[in-house]
Amino acid sequence: MTLKVIGAGFGRTGTLSLKFALEKLGFNPCHHMMEVFGKPDHIALWQEAAEGKPANWEAIFDGYEAAVDWPVCAFWEELMDVYPDAKFILSKRDAEKWFASASNTIFKSMAGFDSEDPHGKMIQTLIVDNTFGGDVTNAEHAKAIFDAHNAEVQEKMPADRLLVFEAVDGWQPLCEFLGVPVPDEPYPQTNSTDDFQKRMNR
Repeated sequence: MTLKVIGAGFGRTGTLSLKFALEKLGFNPCHHMMEVFGKPDHIALWQEAAEGKPANWEAIFDGYEAAVDWPVCAFWEELMDVYPDAKFILSKRDAEKWFASASNTIFKSMAGFDSEDPHGKMIQTLIVDNTFGGDVTNAEHAKAIFDAHNAEVQEKMPADRLLVFEAVDGWQPLCEFLGVPVPDEPYPQTNSTDDFQKRMNR
């Protein structure tokens, strides 16, 4: 099995809803950061990739047809070549809303991670250090990186391989891009800030 759809958008851009949408459309299962929790072998593979070591993509994505969210979005450029037939989705949202959401969810949860815990270490390396240069608290800094990432994806990705997508766009553009029928049900809406905080509290 090989990846058919890859998400290039940062977490908190509707990536969990996108995961469920892609699975509904038949690209199942879809990898997401939630898939990494509780899988020490996968965490170790992602840690190696985050440290710049050769990534074992075959092992990381074994059994998956799609992948979105972190960690995968950090490697979109490399994966363009690894999976030359895959289509890419850049999930986006307003930078202000993205930072407010990220600050109240993933960035906030990072403060409680044990630096000795492999999952916490992987997230620290991949997201905090590699993506945001060690600082996820400075709004202007984080938003500038967010905007620069989105711009770079759109600049470097061939137009026929990329869909720039917001959750509010719904099924139509996503299904047209992937060449599949539109489901007769609402586009998924999940993992709001409240949903995330409740899950973390549990």
